[in-house]
Amino acid sequence: MSVTDTPPPPTAYVNARLIDPASGLDASGALLAEGETIVDFGPGLFAAGVPDGMRSVDCGGHVLCPGLVDMRVQVREPGEEHKGTLASAGQAAAAGGVTTMVCLPNTVPVIDDISVVEFVARRARLLGLAKVYPYGAVTKGLEGSELAEMGLLAQFGAVAFTDGVKSIADSATMRRALQYAATFDLLIVQHPEDPGLAGEGVVNASPMATRLGLVGIPPQAEVIFVERDIRLLELTGGRLHIAHVTTADAIDAIRAAKARGLRVTCDTAPFYFALNELAVGDYRTFAKLSPPLRGESDRQAVIAGLADGTIDVIASDHAPEDEESKRLPFGQAAFGGVGLETLLPISLELERNGQLSMIDLLRKLTSAPADLLGLPAGRLERGGPADLLLFDPERPWRIDREDLLSKSKNTPFDSYLTQGRALRTVIDGRTVFQR
Repeated sequence: MSVTDTPPPPTAYVNARLIDPASGLDASGALLAEGETIVDFGPGLFAAGVPDGMRSVDCGGHVLCPGLVDMRVQVREPGEEHKGTLASAGQAAAAGGVTTMVCLPNTVPVIDDISVVEFVARRARLLGLAKVYPYGAVTKGLEGSELAEMGLLAQFGAVAFTDGVKSIADSATMRRALQYAATFDLLIVQHPEDPGLAGEGVVNASPMATRLGLVGIPPQAEVIFVERDIRLLELTGGRLHIAHVTTADAIDAIRAAKARGLRVTCDTAPFYFALNELAVGDYRTFAKLSPPLRGESDRQAVIAGLADGTIDVIASDHAPEDEESKRLPFGQAAFGGVGLETLLPISLELERNGQLSMIDLLRKLTSAPADLLGLPAGRLERGGPADLLLFDPERPWRIDREDLLSKSKNTPFDSYLTQGRALRTVIDGRTVFQR
């Protein structure tokens, strides 16, 4: 990996398969970046050769597209740097082709104050790796009762609002949050799980949980909150995004709400379309996730939701946990798995299996999350930022947790055989990762 401090000379990326999901472009061509911006791109560019004085990068026929936009990342800084930092998350993001991250507010202190919003933005700029935008907390201290100053936090850079890995459980609080957010046209992001019904559960409620002697979380814990929040959305006229959907019933409810014209969107993570509850195996704590891995019928429903457009975005749900938090009996181990470096290859399985076209898949990883959050990212645009990803969709590799750049290595995909890998990641015209 190499990081440079000064902008490079004008760079011509030639012999590329250019894909821009925002415009529908998928063609052989080239791209010119100068300084921090894209100057030009298209099928006919540099047909007569690259002019003298330009640096040339031969893309080898591989895909050149906008850098990925990951709208659900836990960076752990400030407060839990032993699990992850903005630097380690930035390095992992670069290795995975992610040029823009949106971080959850469950840091220490919580991102419910202007000073923490500014800290995250300042640290990310100094590091010069992936661009980082913060979510603001919906409730102060993520305690689920008193609303944070969302309007003020938005003025200082918070791009949307969520209580992170906690549900906004109280219906009156959720109603107030949606109403308040609606006055500023802000987005509320909900972790859809009824905490009372989930209780002390650690895996999906199923015969497998019974066999393992583990407390299960019923799928109904997800759909109950999805349906409740859709009703509150109807009442308030706000904007609602449901994070990491995992169940057929929840996806059906969102599909129906969209058909009624409600402003509801949702995302899922690669864990939930590539794995099912069997990945827990003999108490594999790296596969202990929140929400839990579900049964095979729910996994298939997630794929169907991606294919028909009900699920708008794929996010990594990157949740680094240190060894001491994971190397415990299953019931005591922490929830979560790292995902920045596996977001692209695992998502590409949907294209290889014929479930999504390449351009539709990349849209869910680039322009869709960027547009949802109003970010200047996720598209190839003349005069726009030169945030680029060059990747080989066919490159085979075995995921090895020890090779991951993430500070924590808790991936449920350890030893998983996959295809597709980032070859070069460019942020503001600078190559920050090269394989």
